[in-house]
Amino acid sequence: MTTPAVHAPRIPEAVHQRRWAILGVLMLSLLIVVLDNSILNVAIKTISTPAPTGLGATQSEIEWAINSYTLVFAGLLFTAGLIGDRLGRKKVLLGGLVVFGVGSALAAESGSPGQLIAYRALMALGAAFVMPATLAVLMNVFEREEQPKAIGIWAGGVGLAIAIGPITGGALLDHFWWGSVFLINVPIVILALALMVWLVPDSRDPKPGRLDPVGVVLSVVGLVLLVYGIIKGGELADFTDAKVLATIAAGVVVLAGFVIFEKRSDHPSLDVSYFKNKVFSAAMSAIALVFFALMGVTFFSVFYTQSVRGYSPLQSGLLMLPLAAAQMIFAPRARLVVDRFGNKATTTAGLILIAAMLGVFATFETDTPIWFLEVVFFLMGTGMAHIMTPTSVVIMQALPREKAGSASALSNTFRQVGGALGIAVLGSVLATAYRSGIEDKLGLLPPGLRDTAGESIEATLGVAAKLGPQGNALIGPANDAFLHAMHVTALCGTVIALVGAVVTALFLPGKPPAHQEGNQEQELVAAAD
Repeated sequence: MTTPAVHAPRIPEAVHQRRWAILGVLMLSLLIVVLDNSILNVAIKTISTPAPTGLGATQSEIEWAINSYTLVFAGLLFTAGLIGDRLGRKKVLLGGLVVFGVGSALAAESGSPGQLIAYRALMALGAAFVMPATLAVLMNVFEREEQPKAIGIWAGGVGLAIAIGPITGGALLDHFWWGSVFLINVPIVILALALMVWLVPDSRDPKPGRLDPVGVVLSVVGLVLLVYGIIKGGELADFTDAKVLATIAAGVVVLAGFVIFEKRSDHPSLDVSYFKNKVFSAAMSAIALVFFALMGVTFFSVFYTQSVRGYSPLQSGLLMLPLAAAQMIFAPRARLVVDRFGNKATTTAGLILIAAMLGVFATFETDTPIWFLEVVFFLMGTGMAHIMTPTSVVIMQALPREKAGSASALSNTFRQVGGALGIAVLGSVLATAYRSGIEDKLGLLPPGLRDTAGESIEATLGVAAKLGPQGNALIGPANDAFLHAMHVTALCGTVIALVGAVVTALFLPGKPPAHQEGNQEQELVAAAD
């Protein structure tokens, strides 16, 4: 009988001893990237309010303020991961944080929706270099047997950011102007920079890939065209419009060209060969689909709690606390569930739970008990925790350690693209359903004002406020139209989550036999054959 080889630790002892402190710094860096989006979600209503309270942004401009960040972020993650592999992850982390901090300060002083959209894109440029580097550094300071636990804690950091973001944003909006939700990033960036210089070691890929500028341009252009067409269709409430169809078609063609180019390139930013592994592909699909559904829900739930139910930004942020609390509680422990039941059962059950909760959203009315919403948010967070941790472990361990930057970039790209498409598609469904529900009630308004009032519930309520007592007649129909639109949108999200559940049930590995447990690489290779 052959004695199993004992593998010597590949992590330097000095780094190994401070690995948990390093993880804390990485989570702080991750915190601000996620914090920014979760803060913005609470500020959506305020920013859509006319000046001087907000910027008077339309629903489509709000969608672009969110998606300018996610699209630039997603489009640059491939290249950012490669640059980190080449130049060193610590250097890239530091540079990304500086750019993110500068973008945050500029966004806080935006004078128009257009400026906010542009500065949010600058913030995304910095964030694109932060996100993949955090997970890549993690994979290089923890031995393989500790990686699932570390990734679970890292995923719990996302839940922490989701918890802190809405509450912090709500508190800031209750006492300061809307720009404070971006300015708060600056001191966090400064603290993260100081700790990173002190604690975090540098690492790089000994054989880094070549940069792929053509691939980056094709991916960004394709995604922007696709999302622009979808959002424009929702704004016009007409997806058969020639310009809408042409833009969406152009986006699909450019993205198809991107895939073909990457497949033929000898230095692709997106290595299509990774997707031959069915387990890897299923995990990626699960991440994209769950964020598609959840980002859309977060988008419309803010209008439900603030515009329909009348809660303040701070109260709205507190209402989302169960969603984040569940992630913080369950994400670090999800690996234990995976150990007992396997990746397939854990992830599929998580997606089914999210689908069920989205279906429940389709029953909400103006007088639904608020504790019921809290239960739904908690269960959604529970489902998400049992999807993110196992899929992140599968994805990161499917590739060699030195390709950690690329694996992290791929994971986060699919997450961001899924979220951006979720906001675009479900936001457009919401806008289309709302306009069709409210337009019959706007007949007495002048034509120009009628078009403006039909864009969103905030636009309708804004017009109603300007009309004085006469405008009160619009409030009830606006709430009814929004609730109908929210129900339709939630059901669309339910279908998306169920599609994800089918994919994971078919392709993720089940619980391995006892003699194979712990041998993740063997399982992944077998699933790919």
